[in-house]
Amino acid sequence: MAESRFTFDLSNDYVMTHSLIQKYNVPGPRYTSYPTVPYWNELNFSYEIWLATLKKSFEESNTTEGISLYIHLPFCESICTFCGCNKRITKNHEVEHPYIQAILKEWTLYCDVLGERPNIKEIHLGGGTPTFFSSANLELLINGILAKANKANNYEFSFEGHPNNTTREQLQKLYDLGFRRVSFGVQDYSEKVQKAIHRIQPFINVAKVTLWAREIGYTSIGHDIIFGLPFQEKEDVIDTIEKTKSLQPDRLAFYSYAHVPWIKGNGQRGFNDEDIPKDEIKRELYETGKELLYKNDYHEIGMDHFALTTDSLFESFEIGKLHRNFMGYSSSKTQLMIGLGVSSISDSWYSFAQNVKTIEDYYQLLDSNTIPVFRGHVLTDEDLIIRRHILNLMCQFETSWANPKNYFDEIPEIVSQLKEMEKDGLVHFIPNGIQVTEEGKPFVRNICMAFDLLLKRKAPDTALFSMTV
Repeated sequence: MAESRFTFDLSNDYVMTHSLIQKYNVPGPRYTSYPTVPYWNELNFSYEIWLATLKKSFEESNTTEGISLYIHLPFCESICTFCGCNKRITKNHEVEHPYIQAILKEWTLYCDVLGERPNIKEIHLGGGTPTFFSSANLELLINGILAKANKANNYEFSFEGHPNNTTREQLQKLYDLGFRRVSFGVQDYSEKVQKAIHRIQPFINVAKVTLWAREIGYTSIGHDIIFGLPFQEKEDVIDTIEKTKSLQPDRLAFYSYAHVPWIKGNGQRGFNDEDIPKDEIKRELYETGKELLYKNDYHEIGMDHFALTTDSLFESFEIGKLHRNFMGYSSSKTQLMIGLGVSSISDSWYSFAQNVKTIEDYYQLLDSNTIPVFRGHVLTDEDLIIRRHILNLMCQFETSWANPKNYFDEIPEIVSQLKEMEKDGLVHFIPNGIQVTEEGKPFVRNICMAFDLLLKRKAPDTALFSMTV
């Protein structure tokens, strides 16, 4: 292998050269799916095809591994300017009950299509702000879902909590309903950064909900931290990680801030572009945080994620069972994931389907007894092969085309591109495959892009993706 363009010491602290950052800092997908949403072929998709692939996948997997449910709860009391999720800002909590009823109506429509009782392996409540909803309405939601389903063996229920409004009552209620994993959005503890992203959230609030969850009995508590936020400096990352260390969450998401104002509109215009750390400065924030996480016994699990050895995410990574889908990383795989709620995306493995994006359209379609899907993509044989390679890279930091089922005609062209990455120290070739090096882990999105034939065949005409660095 060519000499690495990194400077190492024994603590895994390394500094990337300016030239390497400039070379690979390009717009690129985060690969929660392949094909990525901008490259879906909507013309070949139909409602009928989606239902057919849904039933096929259900018949193949329900009795063996069960299914996953992602439930999108879109309401927030205030807007956070770093967030690109589909949300509805309101302080009117009367919206809760009608929305829960709508989700249960959608679930009923799906159960009618499936024909037999689903075995649920995973439920994840995302948003928006799931803890916008009262304990009573959360109970109504989960009991309504489980009334038409069974819990699979070793099921895992999880939700996202806002430290400012998560109550002990909510934590206890969801625990009683079977939830054992919770993630709290921290982002950064700097008051200057919090003001810029409109997320004023004192450390005491995070500490309180984390300790409550631990006292109640949650077995996996996660914190989400973001680097590259406006006005964020190295000292801010150090302070945030040190405070995080004192609470010792079981897993951490250490995300790169995605500045995509063309998608998020005015929500990301409360600060100027020059206020955002870029290039080597942003990478220093990442490397500083990563070194501190290593020193505090957190291990890198896939892209942007770290876990203690006692967490199920680490255990799944070690035995090659880690999975990635629209919900993020998961400690177990299900072939079928159904998304409920406005803008949710479902995955039958053979096709993707997305719900309508406005609550008004969502309600209208449900009133007509129609599953509220408005677009999707049917995966081709080529898509399925490349999807497997990208999942391998994202979940195990390696992939192989030794098996003829994983080989496709463009592999020699891809190998040629990967040779350049090998020279830069990002990948290491093995017989009929590659492994991502320690130096290459921050560039895993770029490595996946080498396999992305759709992106290569048609480069975007407009801004679609955040920068990879």
